[in-house]
Amino acid sequence: MWRADGAKGFLSSTKEHLKNALIVLDHFHVKKYLNDAVDRVRKEELNKARQQNNGELSEILHCNKRFILMQNKVTDKKKDILNKLSSLNERVYKAMLLKEQFLSIYNAINRKAAYTNLRGWIVSAIRSQISSFVELGYKFFRKRHYVLNYFIYKITTAISEGINNKIKKLKRMAYGYRDIKYFLLKIHQHCGLLDPKIST
Repeated sequence: MWRADGAKGFLSSTKEHLKNALIVLDHFHVKKYLNDAVDRVRKEELNKARQQNNGELSEILHCNKRFILMQNKVTDKKKDILNKLSSLNERVYKAMLLKEQFLSIYNAINRKAAYTNLRGWIVSAIRSQISSFVELGYKFFRKRHYVLNYFIYKITTAISEGINNKIKKLKRMAYGYRDIKYFLLKIHQHCGLLDPKIST
């Protein structure tokens, strides 16, 4: 089995050198695809709202609300925004629903049920007439087998992505490192691979 981010080069290399590997399109990258699609719609509708001097909609779609819109958990704040969007902007509301509906596919009891849900989602995305989701619908159609392989081996890159985010944060905090060896040492320390209580 092999976790993948969906990049063409990565997939073609895996197929060439690991011919017996079962490729699983990772949750983290699936969610990123969905969030990017939603964010494209948000930006498009925010620009329209500003041009039309629609203050209420502009406030909801402003970048300071982006985190609430992008988060995967359905919080009270997110419910409130969704309720407002249902009457103020159909495109963003529909985009948010498409995202939530896709993530629910992972709750399917088995691969067969997931396939039925995924097929229905792809049709809905392509028929939505929202360009970013039409593109995503075709993308997930091409990579449907990799999405569904999750139901054979339920693996994710959650741990490695978490470590990667810690490394990025550490680099930003220090505004970069000139000494690579020292940077590697800080990574080990920051990610819990070194015990700070051990004397050297």
